Amino acid sequence: MEGPIFMEYSPLTIEEKWLQKWEESKLYQVNKDNISNPYYVLEMFPYPSGNLHMGHVRNYTIGDTLARFKRMNGFEVLYPMGYDSFGLPAENAAIQNNVDPNQWTLANIDTMIKQQQRLGLSYDWSCKLATCQPDYYHWNQWIFIQMYNKGLIYRKKGWVNWDPVDLTVLANEQVIDGKGWRSGADVEKKEIEQWYIKITDYAEELLSDLDSLDEWPERVKIMQRNWIGKNTGTEAIFQIEDENGNNKGSIPVFTTRPDTLCGVTYLVLAVEHPLTSNLTSGTKYQDDVQKFVQDTLKSSNQERTDMNKPKKGLFLGHYVINPITGEKAPLYTGNYVLMEYGTGAVMAVPAHDQRDFEFAKEHNLPIKVVIQDSTSSLDSESMTQAFTEPGLLVNSSQFNELSSNQAKQDITHWLINNKKGSEKTTYRLRDWLISRQRFWGTPIPIIYDEDNNPHPVSEEELPVKLPENVNFSGQGNPLANTASFAKTSKHNKLFTRETDTMDTFFDSSWYFFRYTDSQNKKLPFESKNANQWLPVDQYIGGIEHAVLHLLYARFFTKVLRDLGLSDVNEPFKRLLCQGMVLKDGAKMSKSLGNTVDPASIISKYGADTARLFILFGAPVDRDLDWSDDGVEGSFRFLKRFFIICSQWEKHPLKGDQNNLNKKLHKTIQSVTNDIQRFSFNTAISRLMELMNFYYSNGISKEAAIITTQLIAPFAPFLAEELWSILEQSNSVHKSKWPSYDQQLIIEETSTIVIQVNGKVRDKFQIERNTDQETIKSLALKSEKIQKYTNTAEIIKIIHVPNKLLNIVVKP
Repeated sequence: MEGPIFMEYSPLTIEEKWLQKWEESKLYQVNKDNISNPYYVLEMFPYPSGNLHMGHVRNYTIGDTLARFKRMNGFEVLYPMGYDSFGLPAENAAIQNNVDPNQWTLANIDTMIKQQQRLGLSYDWSCKLATCQPDYYHWNQWIFIQMYNKGLIYRKKGWVNWDPVDLTVLANEQVIDGKGWRSGADVEKKEIEQWYIKITDYAEELLSDLDSLDEWPERVKIMQRNWIGKNTGTEAIFQIEDENGNNKGSIPVFTTRPDTLCGVTYLVLAVEHPLTSNLTSGTKYQDDVQKFVQDTLKSSNQERTDMNKPKKGLFLGHYVINPITGEKAPLYTGNYVLMEYGTGAVMAVPAHDQRDFEFAKEHNLPIKVVIQDSTSSLDSESMTQAFTEPGLLVNSSQFNELSSNQAKQDITHWLINNKKGSEKTTYRLRDWLISRQRFWGTPIPIIYDEDNNPHPVSEEELPVKLPENVNFSGQGNPLANTASFAKTSKHNKLFTRETDTMDTFFDSSWYFFRYTDSQNKKLPFESKNANQWLPVDQYIGGIEHAVLHLLYARFFTKVLRDLGLSDVNEPFKRLLCQGMVLKDGAKMSKSLGNTVDPASIISKYGADTARLFILFGAPVDRDLDWSDDGVEGSFRFLKRFFIICSQWEKHPLKGDQNNLNKKLHKTIQSVTNDIQRFSFNTAISRLMELMNFYYSNGISKEAAIITTQLIAPFAPFLAEELWSILEQSNSVHKSKWPSYDQQLIIEETSTIVIQVNGKVRDKFQIERNTDQETIKSLALKSEKIQKYTNTAEIIKIIHVPNKLLNIVVKP
């Protein structure tokens, strides 16, 4: 009879073999019927740039490890993949390389799929989607129409970057040092009609429901709270007059300091405020104001609100009337006021706000003290900075001598009673601008009649498809320049199509619903499927998506619920934000020339090595420093693992079987617990310790089988090969996760710490559950303890079983 055949570890051969077998057997395709134990694992889907980078590898390997673990624990796991495939890069590639963006994108998707499959990622490819395909963006358009009919979508003017040479709107990333990326022309700001979604209607729910997300990182919830930016205060109404005293309407102004209202000496509008241009249109101020608006909008919001930057502004030729005092104050526009705060108008109280103080000094505007410091008397003439603390009111009519806190209440009530204001809650969150003046996106399903009135496209006409054979000259909007698309007729009437496309965040705000029913041709998804799988049990992605994507996804989930499409309130139950992959301490970047191609690692060491290193190198939520030595070390470990488990007969037990059982079952417990808490690096470390034990003490076939199961989520190819070598049926990835024997993980001894007056003086190993008197007797025989107790009186003994004994002596 022939002896066993001993094999070497050949990862490339092994991996290619099992890739083919898994694909043929559809091993990872989930049965969506009669699900009793569903679990939904999802990574944020990628933009198909064409090649995976190490950040991708880390993200996907984390998700795949969890998905495999959950399957082995009896869950029906939905683990899909798709591609966020609309966006600017494809359109830029079309312009630069004269290629079709659809073909360019689909070729990139094919490349990424091959790379993801080569990594051994256990996706259910039957759920695959790409947002650039009509069978997906059809439902973008359908959802848009439902939201439009519900009053959640509207059209208004908004500011864009305008290239005057290419005659096109530019995304922020296409503006380089103030110039168009292609033409090199100075970029202007232009107001055009655009489409918005009323996310502000859900501001309070989005804020309050953060408290229910107890499995989200706190830093992400803080970022969303700050982005939503709830503020409670007072809204005061200022009447407007022109220079001839004619009334020109009113301006509502939000403030959290109504106690300073009587100290307003001017009022400032954001340059984006409609009144900035409306009040000066056709006046002698118009040209200067328009130039100031353009200059200001070239700066970012961060630059405009920088306390160290100069506070600039222009008088608008109008005045406002203080609602309490009736005093007239000049109306300005200023670079330091943002439309995102309150109403986009700020009542300026230079005596009590530092930015207002600096602006007033710069523009020689009056400063009026209305809050006095209780310890000294403030004088506007001698002030060198604003007094921003609470105090007692002065120069405030009937509110004099009130404390700031009391005055806030009394002044607000006065405004309400006199119909000049109200209590107000505002949010920093603004409605979501979704219009994009470019080709490669979902066409907005709106047509305009001859009077320019908008009408939604009928659902029967969906999808409104992007045209083919479009001319990408780089000038103008390709959709607007394609007559076959831009013009249409209905009921013998001529209509013009909307030629803006949707923000790609629209696509990514609901894709996790579509995965649950990706082949549905009648609806975006059936409610029963969404309710069965959602919320996603585990969502994985970068911290850079903490606000926009994650907030929009939460918003869409609530809208889809209110449209009657699901019962789901929140999209993601548990969120993990993985760390970055670094090289020499810096983020991997093509511009820095420090990237590592995953394909080069796989072709040399195999996918299992790449996976193992990326999981072992650091905790999943921390940054990972790339290390060639670490990759080599991971390969050596897998090689050793393979040899010991496949050649278990060459490593017979050298001692007691019970010792092996104890070590194995403690490892099962540790690896199980570590995976459940995403401590993958320590789980792998436990397996390394187990290999060392086997090498020194030997291994049995049963132990080799169980150990193969333990490594399966991390190194799926190696595990599958070993499972076959060890003559086990079916796939290791369909096997039941090993359980541990509670009796075998109990330690027979424990380390007892001996303290004297609370300070550690000795420690020793002793049989578990040894009684206090025995431990005390042993402790008092210790020389380390005797020098503290021989001449001292013992007052009492404190005993914590199996942990410590504290001897308290009289000082």
